[in-house]
Amino acid sequence: MASNRLVCRECHLVNQANAETCENCGSSSLTEDWAGYVVIAHPEESEIAREMQVDRPGAYALKVR
Repeated sequence: MASNRLVCRECHLVNQANAETCENCGSSSLTEDWAGYVVIAHPEESEIAREMQVDRPGAYALKVR
């Protein structure tokens, strides 16, 4: 994953570098200041997804500043 990707401060989804709004929740609060990520393929079966309150597949940042 390229480090210049933008992460949503609301839902933590990793978006494309040129995104203006989050592909998941539509928020315009995006940042390059994030660390670590997890790829969730089957959120309905994932304990991590439940803990992060994720209900859609995708790459999610673990720490967002």
